[in-house]
Amino acid sequence: VLVESLLVFSVVLSVHAVVWDRFSWCALALAVQAFYVQFKWDRLLQQGGAVFQFRGAASSGLLPASMVIPLLGVVMKERCRAAGIVYFERFGVVVASTGMLLALFLSVLAVGITKPVPTNTCILTGVAGSVIIYTMKHSLTVSEVIEVLEVLLIFVYLSMILLYLLPRCFTPGEALLVLGGVSFVLNQLIKRSLNVIEGRGDPIDFFLLVAVVGVVLLGLFFTVLFTFMDSGTWISSLFFHMMTAVLGLGVIMPWLYRLIQRNPLFWLLQFLFQTQTRLYLLVYWTFLAASACGVVFYQNAKRSSESKKHQASTITRKYFHFIVVATYVPGLIYDRQLLYVAAVLCLAVFIFLEYVRYFRIKPFGQTLRYLLSLFLDERDSGPLILTHIYLLLGMSLPVWLFPRSCAPTGTLPGAGALVPYSGVLAVGVGDTIASVFGSTLGEIKWPGTKKTFEGTMTAIFAQIIAVALILIFDSSVNLNSSYAWILASVSLVSLLEAYTTQIDNLLLPLYLQIMLMA
Repeated sequence: VLVESLLVFSVVLSVHAVVWDRFSWCALALAVQAFYVQFKWDRLLQQGGAVFQFRGAASSGLLPASMVIPLLGVVMKERCRAAGIVYFERFGVVVASTGMLLALFLSVLAVGITKPVPTNTCILTGVAGSVIIYTMKHSLTVSEVIEVLEVLLIFVYLSMILLYLLPRCFTPGEALLVLGGVSFVLNQLIKRSLNVIEGRGDPIDFFLLVAVVGVVLLGLFFTVLFTFMDSGTWISSLFFHMMTAVLGLGVIMPWLYRLIQRNPLFWLLQFLFQTQTRLYLLVYWTFLAASACGVVFYQNAKRSSESKKHQASTITRKYFHFIVVATYVPGLIYDRQLLYVAAVLCLAVFIFLEYVRYFRIKPFGQTLRYLLSLFLDERDSGPLILTHIYLLLGMSLPVWLFPRSCAPTGTLPGAGALVPYSGVLAVGVGDTIASVFGSTLGEIKWPGTKKTFEGTMTAIFAQIIAVALILIFDSSVNLNSSYAWILASVSLVSLLEAYTTQIDNLLLPLYLQIMLMA
């Protein structure tokens, strides 16, 4: 935990050195108090004193999770300020302020339920909170303050509902990242739905917002419903499929129609088959999806009937990382907008299939439970299987969060040109190579972890090779001699992979994106 915290502080100081303003000072204050409060959360988890049941065998992860959203907002604000896009500069300010307030709320919660009350930590939290609130008072307009408080309110209610319904699925840090992100998306969707006359925004952005909120609301609806009835019967399954169609066609489609001002299905079909390149990519991705399904069926066919608890090896699970890299790289090179929309569709399908598996919806629920049980690891300790969804999110978030409006040429200058590739580099290449080489050839372990020195070094080397290949095949990438910063960013994130106990598929791409955008 100490080394993980040191690495996070290194990222915060690196961003602070580049972006020297009041929000970077707030980020420093937040990091210091989150470091102290993190140990209070860890103690609560060990003693079973936390309000909800969190994922075991992992630290609270408060510090690394607390810094992600604020730092993303800070670097986005700076990039858009340099591009002269005032609207998105203010958006970055709102993102940073929201992230700081959510992290501060989680810290106050931990301090409040710790007995006896930790005096020194209370003082630190009070000082950091005063600095953040003072900065927000002098940086945000009244409407922006209201927006930040709306996200906080949504986050509080969403946390109480989902952490109660889904025990042992998240650590406190992962809950902050996932539920904070969903709360922000929901608030943005409500805001844009009310101000649709302004005509701001790209249809693909609206598609992302509606898809995320739609699948979350669908899950909440069926979770409440199936507490009163058995979800495994044919009648319940029929009702599930019927209500999914009703909610999709009766709520989500009209909502999307209001936002994009055209028929969503016709728009989607026209978008997907607009060019011949897109047709080739869709055929190629269909082949890769079939290959991934083939891996699942083949590994299950090999499952030994004598083995009571046969699990797929680490190397076997990394097959999917290679398939995902082969999926994303052509999309990033040839058509990023298509990749953006395809990733949204894939996320919706993954979450829907997880609902089918979790609720045992006929005819495929029980089959999915059997097939996917082979690929479980220690992080899937709750009722949901989330690692494959986290892998998709880790690869997609750098594409979705790329500030397209602040990059008129379609790419950012310098190391920022690699921002959409953050997921490919950190998870697809770095994490995969570290796991494969570390588990097969690694002998020297990092102190206090199961990860090896050899795995980390080969991961860094592999990512440097990947950057060189991106430079060769993607003509839009021009690094402008920022190689030292790229090497430092890749090295920091690879070391973080070795020491973090959080979901690395989600955390590592975001930290690499922050460093590259800075």
